Amino acid sequence: MSRKKRRKAMIFLTVSVLALSFPGCGKKENTSDRTLRVGIVTYTQDDPFINTMTEQIREDLKLKESKDMKILVSVKNGDNDQRDQDELVEEMIAAGCDVLCVNLVDRTAPSDIIKAARQEKIPVIFFNREPVKEDLMQWDQLYYVGCDAKQSGEMQGEIAADYLKAHPGADKNQDGKIQYVLLEGEAGHQDAISRTDCSVKTLIENGIELEKLSYQFADWNRGQAENRMSQLIDHYGTEIELVISNNDEMALGAVEAYKNAGYSQEQRPVIFGIDGLEDALEAVKEGTMQGTVYNDNVDQAGEIARLAVDLFKGNDISKHKLKDGRYYMSLYRKVETGNVDEFLEK
Repeated sequence: MSRKKRRKAMIFLTVSVLALSFPGCGKKENTSDRTLRVGIVTYTQDDPFINTMTEQIREDLKLKESKDMKILVSVKNGDNDQRDQDELVEEMIAAGCDVLCVNLVDRTAPSDIIKAARQEKIPVIFFNREPVKEDLMQWDQLYYVGCDAKQSGEMQGEIAADYLKAHPGADKNQDGKIQYVLLEGEAGHQDAISRTDCSVKTLIENGIELEKLSYQFADWNRGQAENRMSQLIDHYGTEIELVISNNDEMALGAVEAYKNAGYSQEQRPVIFGIDGLEDALEAVKEGTMQGTVYNDNVDQAGEIARLAVDLFKGNDISKHKLKDGRYYMSLYRKVETGNVDEFLEK
């Protein structure tokens, strides 16, 4: 079967599934239909942070059901292809979706989604991957829920600098410089650029002299990061004193690479991530990672659920205190050995 035919078959299947997920599709009679249909479309099914957040949104929406309002949720992913994601959104709209929650594949290409939603007057809550401001301002029913990537990079740099100052032995060759490698999410991705630039800049501003050995793109993925890191270990050996990773998944890939290479904890570099995934929190507690930055997906999911319900009911959303009437920005928090138990208890 050709790719085009496979694509059409998938579209037909998706429309059929969505029709079942959203019974009564196409019948949006506000006086009698008190069913809120929420469509969630993520960029991939392979991102643990996004998957956790999506499930949290689903749970929070379920808690908002009442005798007067039922909530149906359908979750799909764009398989890392913006065109596929655009088509899924159109299918959700055709199936009777009332509010869309979209985690963009390409933050610079939301135009087709915005056009389709605006045509049918369906609000869109973008999350985690922030659209360009000019795009978000195209229509007054477009919103963004997420965090400031710059803040996460700054915090990562601060906890790394604090650790290095408190542990002079991290400079294994005692040359007064920290030799480091970077594991970056995606080439050209806003969060990857901000996290990388701000982390390195903050380390330098805090008096840490750095020498970059290499940087590798690993698409936010643990397995890819493990492969990239294994290659770096083969090339640089114990020269690497610091690993800065744009997210926890890649940081955990680095941990696994050192484990597989047979390095003792004393021989390994210090490793820092971002997101606060449970596996990463456990790694910080065990000492195989030295820190991370907690990305509060519980707070963000709660805001998405509250906003979706208020938009559906036509409630005044001024209580959400959105910046510029569009943005809800959750705050990051530093995670180190001294406070990791607090986050594990969550």
